[in-house]
Amino acid sequence: MPVIPATQEVRQNYHQDSEAAINRQINLELYASYVYLSMSYYFDRDDVALKNFAKYFLHQSHEEREHAEKLMKLQNQRGGRIFLQDIKKPDYDDWETGRSGSPL
Repeated sequence: MPVIPATQEVRQNYHQDSEAAINRQINLELYASYVYLSMSYYFDRDDVALKNFAKYFLHQSHEEREHAEKLMKLQNQRGGRIFLQDIKKPDYDDWETGRSGSPL
């Protein structure tokens, strides 16, 4: 009787499009975490000193990273492969608009 690798059994009924979509979402969650982290440390600067903004965005950063980790766990459980991409730099380094109430 032939031995079937466990990954084939686990991967049963897991479409490639689903695997690719989960990988895209993992990378989007990590990018969002990176943006929120940038925002958090901007608002934590001494010359900005909006500690509650900093705390809020740091929490959001951790939450987005947790989403990515849950999706990676799902990908492994379904027998998919995780393909991480480079995390894009946030579009802004100076989050001044957040202080004036303008949309980011």
